[in-house]
Amino acid sequence: MLDLLKTFTGSPVGALHQLVLPHVTLILYPSADTVVILDASTLDLVRVLTFGEIYPGTQHLNQTISCVAVDSAMKVIVASMDTHIAAWLLSGNNTWRIHSSISLQDSDSVTTLDCRSGLLSVGSQNGLSVYTLILENDLLTWSKKWEARVATPSLAKFAPTLAFIATISHHDDLVRLYSTTSGRLVQDIPHPRPVTDLMWRFSQASRSGDPALYTITSDSTLRIFLPVIDAPHRLQLHASLDLFSSLPFIAAKLGSHSRKSTVMWLDKEVVRRTIKAVLASATEDASLQVKRLREIDEEGWDLFIRALGDGSMLVSAVANIDRRPPTLIRQFALSHTSSNVLSQLPSHLYLFPHPNGTSLIMVTSAPLTTFEVSPLAFFDGQSTGLYLNAKGLDRFPHEESKIRRLVRTPAGRGVAVVRVDGGEVWRVIEGESQLARGRRWSNADHVVVLDGGKLLATYSSETSVLTLHSEPISTLTILSITDLFSAPSKTAHECIVGLTSDSSIVYIHIESKPNPTLRLHSKNNLPLAQPPKVIIPVDPMSWSRDSSLEEHDTLLSISDDGELSFWIADDGTPSGWRCTGKVKTGRKKFALASCSSAKKSVLVVQLPDGQELTIWDSKESEFASGLEHRRIFSTSEHINDLDWTSTPDNQSILAVGFTHHVELLCQQRKTYFNDDPAWAICWKVDIRNYISCPIRDSIWLANGSFLIAGGHQLFLFGQTALQKDQEPLFQYVARHNGPLEDYHPQMLLQCLLWGKVELVKQIIVALSLAVRAIYEDPTQDFHWNAFPVEQYLRGQYMTSNKPSKRYNFLFSTPQENSLPDETVFSRHMVETLIEQLETRPLPHLTPNEHACLLVLIQTTLEIEEQRRALDANGLRYVISMRSFYILNRRVTSDPSSPRSNGAIPRSTGWRERLRYRDMVWAFHSESQGLLLSTSTAACSGRMLWSDARALGVFIWLNSVESLRAHMEVIARNEYMAGDNRDPTACSLFYFALGKVKLVHGLWKQAAWHKEQAIMLKFLANDFTQPKQKTAALKNAYALLGKQRFEYAAAFFLLGGSLKDAVHVCLRHLSDFQLAIALARVVEGSLGGPVLRDILHNTVIPTAFREGNRWLGSWAFWMLNRRDFAVRILVTPLRDIADALDIQVIEIGEPHYDDPSLALLFSQLRSKTLQTARGTSEISGRSEFNFVLQIARVFCKMGCHALALDLVRSWSFERPSISVPAPTEHPPTPYATLRRSLALDPKLRRRSSIMIDMDIASPAPTRKVSPERSLVRAPTQETIKEEGDLLARKAGLGSLLKSAKQDVRVPEFNMDSFSFV
Repeated sequence: MLDLLKTFTGSPVGALHQLVLPHVTLILYPSADTVVILDASTLDLVRVLTFGEIYPGTQHLNQTISCVAVDSAMKVIVASMDTHIAAWLLSGNNTWRIHSSISLQDSDSVTTLDCRSGLLSVGSQNGLSVYTLILENDLLTWSKKWEARVATPSLAKFAPTLAFIATISHHDDLVRLYSTTSGRLVQDIPHPRPVTDLMWRFSQASRSGDPALYTITSDSTLRIFLPVIDAPHRLQLHASLDLFSSLPFIAAKLGSHSRKSTVMWLDKEVVRRTIKAVLASATEDASLQVKRLREIDEEGWDLFIRALGDGSMLVSAVANIDRRPPTLIRQFALSHTSSNVLSQLPSHLYLFPHPNGTSLIMVTSAPLTTFEVSPLAFFDGQSTGLYLNAKGLDRFPHEESKIRRLVRTPAGRGVAVVRVDGGEVWRVIEGESQLARGRRWSNADHVVVLDGGKLLATYSSETSVLTLHSEPISTLTILSITDLFSAPSKTAHECIVGLTSDSSIVYIHIESKPNPTLRLHSKNNLPLAQPPKVIIPVDPMSWSRDSSLEEHDTLLSISDDGELSFWIADDGTPSGWRCTGKVKTGRKKFALASCSSAKKSVLVVQLPDGQELTIWDSKESEFASGLEHRRIFSTSEHINDLDWTSTPDNQSILAVGFTHHVELLCQQRKTYFNDDPAWAICWKVDIRNYISCPIRDSIWLANGSFLIAGGHQLFLFGQTALQKDQEPLFQYVARHNGPLEDYHPQMLLQCLLWGKVELVKQIIVALSLAVRAIYEDPTQDFHWNAFPVEQYLRGQYMTSNKPSKRYNFLFSTPQENSLPDETVFSRHMVETLIEQLETRPLPHLTPNEHACLLVLIQTTLEIEEQRRALDANGLRYVISMRSFYILNRRVTSDPSSPRSNGAIPRSTGWRERLRYRDMVWAFHSESQGLLLSTSTAACSGRMLWSDARALGVFIWLNSVESLRAHMEVIARNEYMAGDNRDPTACSLFYFALGKVKLVHGLWKQAAWHKEQAIMLKFLANDFTQPKQKTAALKNAYALLGKQRFEYAAAFFLLGGSLKDAVHVCLRHLSDFQLAIALARVVEGSLGGPVLRDILHNTVIPTAFREGNRWLGSWAFWMLNRRDFAVRILVTPLRDIADALDIQVIEIGEPHYDDPSLALLFSQLRSKTLQTARGTSEISGRSEFNFVLQIARVFCKMGCHALALDLVRSWSFERPSISVPAPTEHPPTPYATLRRSLALDPKLRRRSSIMIDMDIASPAPTRKVSPERSLVRAPTQETIKEEGDLLARKAGLGSLLKSAKQDVRVPEFNMDSFSFV
């Protein structure tokens, strides 16, 4: 997603070094306190070796690496800084690790290095020394072999035979040869001019093992020294190549400037291997180019290349160097290219092997440039023989100065690099994949870059002057600026915002006529009671792209108690700033803060055990605290930097910078299938693969480019997809948090829950057609035509209008099509679709999502075929129940089945039970008999207790008779489940039903059981007697000691202690559903004391602790507190807990993240008088915010169309009762008898409202009928009205008042009539 596009590691000053590996050639050069390693063919960064890795004390010193040497045989790089020498080794896995180190005496700085085959020559201020590598105590160390006091060497190189060391010095024009073994001076070779470079030549074709020496003097003359025949340890001059000897006629015509040149010997072995490879692949043997290469190969010429001042290149050849004696040495010009092949004369030139074997790599410096050389064309003098691969930047002052921070323009198209010594501006070019260097400055305390890097403003605290670096320069005096940043503006130029030491905000405009000029627009303070702790800019990366520049927040202030306030510039207010929102975070002592374009704020707070990172949404309400993400980082992971960017569709991406890596966090789509965090790491940028120094700063640039500063180097990362399994960052973020496709399982599930079954069927049919297209043509990509949003805004119908069957005759059967119609939702179509999806999964769906998609398709088919008389809630339960079982079966299925072909991994996770949400749907269903039979069928007709617990049967069944009957079924199934027919497996359930004799009969058949005799004798007793009950309780406690908890609970029931049995289920079995089942069956009513105790002390505290509103609503409904059953769906849990007489110690997260909460609330709010009272205690504003919160949840889930449908179709009806105004006329009997509940028009749409609360009524207005003495009038309980203003507004007062009047009906008594 983000790959390294470009590095800015500094330009080389001196010579380059090379390390030739089998498949790549590396070039190296020192830059400040690092050694830069690049790929010679592309100049791509391979690694930056930091001297501070080995000598940490040098990290804060302003020193640079002076010398570098490479041992190609051992793959060791040696570098020196002052008196210290460090070495790195390339290991087998292509990683660089520390090899060894040496420290010289004080003031003896290293001046040159060379390393070959375990020998190290060190030239220093005091002379020359040689070290050898030894292994001591399992550590590689350098042992000094000898030291010689000589003139300070500037360059030293081992001979290929390791017999000699050749050195040069800046103090004279001599080349000195020393013996490697003893350090004795062997020979002085004088030169007419200072020697700038030397190199040893060794050829395997030579009959002698003595190498030749090439030297280059300051006039670019190359001299060839060969061993004397009688004294091979001495060298003598045999030839020299200068500019005039190469091109005598042309050079005479060149001016003095053009006479400058650079010469380099081409390694004979490298050239020979490449030429042989070219000749082997050549097709035209008769061409002149091929003949020339064959002649070079056969004659064995030594080739030299010279770059001339006019940009041309000259290749010279020297023949017969390997002949002994070398008497016939001759030189001649081989080829000469046209001018301007090179843009400028390089100081150094090198030729390396290319990985393809048939080309060469030419590297020139400075600037650092690499070419691909075609031998056929190049040695023929054609300019096409050079192909430019990459080119570095020219060196500029202070490029090796440490980077302090990065400052960007609002849109990220320009960035200022602030260094210890000044800095420079870079502009984003070439599709945001390259940076171009711009203006520079020398000294400033604050820097602002504007207009895509074209303008630069600096502020000096010493002079209090803000300077705009334009033509001409514009200045403005402003006192005490502490921070400075740029912001988008509606004018031609971006504006500048400054913060002063007294928390004032300075707003500065740039006028463009006639020249860019600074103008102070305003200076104000934010209208806050207390000065904020910090003021930071809101990242404008997203809305700065908008040309209209509508109103957007500019500043974020954070108070001492962690309150976030968002501000926008507004000239219409006295302070010039207007607050657009606040969020209370409760976070204090924060270390870092940042705010995104979408008003997502991140805070980093220091904790004793690490750092807390929290991400906050600006949309705070009673349903959302604003907290979206929280993560604790250990003390070893210190957060240094935060920065936001935005995708084109305004999704935020947060970069969290650490010491050596940056984590990119993006928002994750909410899902019903996984419990993933709201924010997750989508990518990790780790620069330890490139450099070991810490990250100084990191910043987002335009179009998702990311710039990291480490040391004095810059690393530019960008959006690419170099691998097939990767995708660009913005595309990845949009796929994980954007709107879902219609066929996504989450969209299908929500549509099913909200009653859009017909729409789901249409989507499945369309998906079938799209999948069939790619199934028939595998080369075709999957294409989906999105459904219009109007399809989601139609009415919600849980039943389908099936087309009527056609009959031709009165008693004929319906006509069936001989071929299935693939455009009609049918079993054949669904089975074909599932089979095709198993074979070829859809793109961009996780294995879990793909499995859920298949489950929902199959579930929709089963619902369609087996819908029968299910109501809406029952249908929702069946959807979840079937999905639950099908998905669990898929998880446990064989992934290597022939049908799946192993295409879909089954790592989707096992679920132990349905969610409480699904159980509540069944609880409020009016077709529970069908639900029970459907659930039993899903368990293969034999429901065990584990199945009943998974489905929550004893939670949602309402009928006591059904509860008892179903518990007896479970008891029988538990007994029959095992092969041994163990009575202990069913005793708990049969004892709860009071069927002790039945268990006694089962024990008679358990002859195999070791406890048969004891149990037969014990169960033969009469457990209605207190003595036998006590015996049963004693046995129960004994079983507890043996940890036979379920059997102990059974004996507690046998002893008549339901409370103890329930306690065992709760404490030891951790199964509150079993406790509820026993309590409901034994007590036989909803208001039993044990059941109420479970609900009060276990279920409700659990619901509050887990923030599970579904479980809490069910518990309150069971307690006949249906007003709270409605209120808990909407009201904050703390408000509910304060209104209860139940002690709630712990309250979890609010969890307003389930859209079905709104669905249940819409059903229950006017279902009964109690729920109407609970709804009336919810203000209209709270309900409005609740609907908005659910709509936001839909959007976070990717179901934007359903969010639109929700806010479009939601009815804010209030349960109220209209009471006609009293008239002065006395009431008539007819009016009294005809009085009824007068509901307002909105409430009349409901079929009925259940009266589930006692309503007090005053004395009757007429004489009561005579009462029989044996009949007592029921006492009526008076309920006090609450005086809540919001409740009255919602209609509670009128509801209760009218209800009291309406139930004021004369009591009916048959004795009042004189029947004879």
